[in-house]
Amino acid sequence: MRVTIRYFAAARERAGISSETLELDEAATAAEALAAACARHPALQPVAQRLRLAVDQEFTTPERKLRDGSEVALIPPVSGGAGPHRIGPAALAPEVPLREVAGADCGAVVSFVGTVRATNQGKRVVRLEYEAYPEMAEKVMSQIGDEMKTRWPISRVAIVHRTGVLEIGQASVVIAVSAPHRGEAFQAAQYAIDRLKQIVPIWKKEVWSDGSQWIGWENPAHSHEALTASQ
Repeated sequence: MRVTIRYFAAARERAGISSETLELDEAATAAEALAAACARHPALQPVAQRLRLAVDQEFTTPERKLRDGSEVALIPPVSGGAGPHRIGPAALAPEVPLREVAGADCGAVVSFVGTVRATNQGKRVVRLEYEAYPEMAEKVMSQIGDEMKTRWPISRVAIVHRTGVLEIGQASVVIAVSAPHRGEAFQAAQYAIDRLKQIVPIWKKEVWSDGSQWIGWENPAHSHEALTASQ
């Protein structure tokens, strides 16, 4: 059967290609698709255990059976459309999500704006480069919104993330949450940014004056096993 393999961020750089179609045996698994990708692109092998697998835009286990026409995405550790949750290259206007979640039913509106800082761990940052799997990212953002509503009596949530090259001081992410009371709004906003950095397929490359690095590889908490256990 034929399946499409999609590579992102550091995995794309190691494979040297963004997508390709592979022939696999009938009833092959996601793990076998990963193995086939590593066989074609040996540079992937050293990081294979750090990659999460998504089949047809849903995170899955290595044992997941594939079908003819399946899309398998190799998801490196993350940093990282229509409706309240959006992702794209346009500059962010933090006031827009705030207006979208406000209403007469809420007594508190909390927003978080993430911006590009000039230094990180003693290194001078020149810029950040964000890459995403946008179709899946918006689905996972919606999942986070649903998780928030099961934990707190919030009214509305909007998550917006920028992709592409960002300069120092520019906004990379805006999260707005409304709720009847401020406590729930603050707690839900904190949860949203933490969860976004954990599971949404958005990757951040930090570019310095003397090099660059995809953020996430250095953090053992972002391993496949740790992320699976947290869900």
